[in-house]
Amino acid sequence: MDHSHMDHSGMGHGDMGHGDMGGEMPMCNMNMLFTWDTTNLCIVFKWWHIRSTGGLLFSLLAVVALTAAYEAIRSASRRYEQYVTKKAEGIPRRNQVEVSQKAHVIKAVIYAVQTFYAFMLMLLFMTYNGWVMLAVGVGSFVGYLVFGNNTSATKDSACH
Repeated sequence: MDHSHMDHSGMGHGDMGHGDMGGEMPMCNMNMLFTWDTTNLCIVFKWWHIRSTGGLLFSLLAVVALTAAYEAIRSASRRYEQYVTKKAEGIPRRNQVEVSQKAHVIKAVIYAVQTFYAFMLMLLFMTYNGWVMLAVGVGSFVGYLVFGNNTSATKDSACH
């Protein structure tokens, strides 16, 4: 179908929202390559938008704390497993199955939380921002230093 004879000059496109962005906030900068630039950096969520040096420093400290807290969850999981093992040793054999089933459900919940948390940390790292990546590394160091006294450093160095 040939539409070359139709006149489109009267069709206005001014109401389509492509105009001046005068009063709007700057958009989040999404990088797919490694960068140190923090201009319009958003960390995981649109509302976690870095707009100042102070905001960047606070956010990096928050990333360190969040990453260290992941190691606390891993430590709590190991302590719970030790607790269950010790508890099972002190009860009659016929009650061990019930304790084991309940413990297995609780361990599954802890594992699910741990897995979700690990993937959220991966999203932090995937901002491809060097400062955020360093904060994740520092948080891992701090978390292992504080909470990793009863584990091997090589265990679970992947996403979760």
